Amino acid sequence: QVQLVESGGGLVQAGGSLRLSCAASGRTFSGYAMGWFRQAPGKEREFVATITWSAGRTYYADSVKGRFTISRDNAKNTVILQMNSLKFEDTAVYYCAAARGPWGITTPAYDYWGQGTQVTVSS
Repeated sequence: QVQLVESGGGLVQAGGSLRLSCAASGRTFSGYAMGWFRQAPGKEREFVATITWSAGRTYYADSVKGRFTISRDNAKNTVILQMNSLKFEDTAVYYCAAARGPWGITTPAYDYWGQGTQVTVSS
C-alpha cells in the first residue's frame, strides 16, 4: 500500500504560480510512475502530467504544456508539480497518483491516489 498526501494548493491570481507537492509513504516508492490529475466542479477527472520512475520521461496534457513542470525526488519520496502562468481554467482539485505499471494518462492506469488539494485561480 502506498499513501499519498498532496500539499501546496491555494488561491492565486491569474498569471501567478503555485508549487504542489506529493509525499509518498508506505511501501517502497521504487519503480512507481507518478502522475497528477485534476477535477473541476461538474467535470471528470483529467490527466495533467506524468513522470517515469527514473524521471527520464515526462508527459503533459496539451492544456498545461509549457506552463507546468513535473519532477520527482526518489530519495525523498516526493513528486512536485510546478505550475506557472496559471489561468482561471486551471481551477480544480489536484490529485497525485502512483502507478505500479507503466506510466499512463488515464485514471485506470494508476493504483493509488491522494485526497487532493484545491487550487483556485482568480481572474
